[in-house]
Amino acid sequence: MISKTKLSRRIGNKTNPEVVETLMLIKKNDVWNNISRYVSGPRRKYSSVSLKKIEEQSSEGDTIIIIGKVLGNGALTKKIRICAMGFSESAREKIKLSKSEAVSLSEELKKNKKAEGVKIIR
Repeated sequence: MISKTKLSRRIGNKTNPEVVETLMLIKKNDVWNNISRYVSGPRRKYSSVSLKKIEEQSSEGDTIIIIGKVLGNGALTKKIRICAMGFSESAREKIKLSKSEAVSLSEELKKNKKAEGVKIIR
């Protein structure tokens, strides 16, 4: 967790509009502040998580948060909601085939204001 002042300084350094929007939504809602440290940090520290790892660490109906990119390595058999900063094309196709949902992190912040039922995978 980082202070709102430090978060404001980090927002000023970001050039990607999607990351800036996500950080502004985090700043407005204290419940999501625990992921602000990861999102506001350097991009090289974002995680790349495969569908295989998501499959192993999730259960049916979960909402999974990925601070980084979801890669298409592996298969997905459960119906889950995956929220991430980015998705590879093969990952999006496999998520659609499993009837799961792939949304951006900013969309989840707008929809789930209380951060209920989310699981963070790094």
